[in-house]
Amino acid sequence: MSSAPRQRPAIEVDVVMRREPVSGPMSRWQAWRWVLADVMVRSEPEDTGEQPPDEPHEPQAVEPLDASTADAQSTHWLFPRYRVELFRDDAEGYFLNLNSPGPCFWVFWRADEARLLDGEPMAVPQIVTLSYHDAGRWLDAQERVDQVPAPDEVVAWLRGFVDTTYQPEPKRRKRPDSFKPLTDRFGQPVRISTEKLRGGGPPGR
Repeated sequence: MSSAPRQRPAIEVDVVMRREPVSGPMSRWQAWRWVLADVMVRSEPEDTGEQPPDEPHEPQAVEPLDASTADAQSTHWLFPRYRVELFRDDAEGYFLNLNSPGPCFWVFWRADEARLLDGEPMAVPQIVTLSYHDAGRWLDAQERVDQVPAPDEVVAWLRGFVDTTYQPEPKRRKRPDSFKPLTDRFGQPVRISTEKLRGGGPPGR
């Protein structure tokens, strides 16, 4: 009888993207831009299986998070139900996030030609992660990646996972300097003989 596959720790989040007008000289070429506004935790940490590949993330227009500082022309769009899973083989990526100046969520998003707003593609989140390594790979691939601070309860949950899974690689012992090969002033190896001189010692005075 086979045992059920081990499930990974995960939380579920909603992602809020903001569409705002571009000001200054750049507005001549681009009237609007998209930025990550927030990642909101919607479930307690739990063990869960894989997210279904056809999980819908239909955007919903929402009110700004801080109406007192919101731009009247900006709009906010909530994309629901993204699963943030923790993988044991990426424990170092979570460790690096925790030890950064500000632990955060990273969101990888793309402009979706199939979803238009005023005739322009919407910014649609693809993946949400807590891994420093994930974010680095996406940035290296020239993808759009934004970040927002992770709340205290998420940081504590992530720290508990790292404490039980992360094993730093042992540091290699530094070879003592005495084992370094000797060289002359031209960089050529020097051979030192321990044999006694034959034919007596140096001539006397």
